[in-house]
Amino acid sequence: MASFYLILVIIGGITLWLPLSHHGDVRFLDAFFTSMSAVTVTGLAVVDTGSAYTVFGQVVIAILIQMGGLGLMTFAVFVLSAIGIPVGISQRLILREDLNQSSLGDLAKLVRTIFVVAVGCEVIGAVLLAFIFVPASGWAYGIWQAIFHSISAFNNAGFALWPDSLTRWVDNPLINLVVPALFITGGLGFIVLGDLYAKRRWRALSLHSKLMISGTVALTLWSWVMFGALEWHNPGTLGGLDSIWAKVQASWFQAVTTRTAGFNTVDIGELHDSTALMMMTLMLIGGGSTSTAGGIKVTTFIVLLLATVAFFRRSTTLHAFGRSLGLNEVMKVLALTTVSILIVFVGLFVVSISHDGSFIALAFEVTSAFGTVGLSMGTTTELDTIGRVVIMCVMFLGRVGPLTLGFFLARHTVPKVRYPQGQIFLG
Repeated sequence: MASFYLILVIIGGITLWLPLSHHGDVRFLDAFFTSMSAVTVTGLAVVDTGSAYTVFGQVVIAILIQMGGLGLMTFAVFVLSAIGIPVGISQRLILREDLNQSSLGDLAKLVRTIFVVAVGCEVIGAVLLAFIFVPASGWAYGIWQAIFHSISAFNNAGFALWPDSLTRWVDNPLINLVVPALFITGGLGFIVLGDLYAKRRWRALSLHSKLMISGTVALTLWSWVMFGALEWHNPGTLGGLDSIWAKVQASWFQAVTTRTAGFNTVDIGELHDSTALMMMTLMLIGGGSTSTAGGIKVTTFIVLLLATVAFFRRSTTLHAFGRSLGLNEVMKVLALTTVSILIVFVGLFVVSISHDGSFIALAFEVTSAFGTVGLSMGTTTELDTIGRVVIMCVMFLGRVGPLTLGFFLARHTVPKVRYPQGQIFLG
């Protein structure tokens, strides 16, 4: 699976480097960086997407975002099924890995759900966004802007066709409703969306869906209130807005975009350090499993909290919504979280060696890359070659690494040799 994504990145980078794709000021490393950012649905950019790339180049970026967000094998299986070619066991195994599933059952049904939900949401989003972009840019380019941003939003990519993202529409109600609705829907995960469509009652939902929905609501409300409280009087962000309603909308948008969406309606570079630290935590958590979002995932974060509570209560099992979780889930969560933190720390260490910028800005950049968020405090364009390569590696690992590791850790292995228990002192 990792090889498939890397091949797509290379093909995308070469295509974006062609003269047909840009206006002459894009180097190969810039094109390769953009391709990596699009395939990993991150949104970090070293050149302005709207002015540096032609409409053809923007179409290529949108295709890379779509394929990277929904998954390469999802596309392949859907096309093969549509033309009547049976999908072999090897393709199903890779698809299972790509979708972070533990079994081969109902994969075809899940693929159909993914495409129906994705296309439906993106079409509705494009139609609604056209009411804003067409009057501003004309029919042809306005419709394309609506389609591009709808694809980018649903796939949690964060690519925008303006250098200041969506800050010019900071107090536009339609932007503050449609765009967040798209990346929240894409970030919930296709399993949750399919579960909601099939059962439509809270009591009938699976444990995963209940944890994902309740966790998303709690994190969104908490971050909404905290962002408003921390930035209310900051003249560079909320303090520079004219009305209370505009501040509330801006707080809402930044609260939800941090969970791997990548758009922004205020200047991220002007954030207080405390707000940046809060957003880094949210970026590391990310969205839902089998979604277009990145991060360690909301359910992983919830299981970590449940395991901590269970430890202090001296409980041997975890309980949530009348269900219990076993040791395997806890071990997988610990492994994924540890590896994720190590990736962020190593990436930050290497980048800080070759770049002398603000430490909080560098940490924000690396965390954003790993969480495939795309928010930046202005460091992306200032990075040297080593820094950009490191960020590309972190983006790739954030999209593929922990997910692949989790797939292998989910396999059950029986030890052939057992050793007597030992004791170590912790804490």
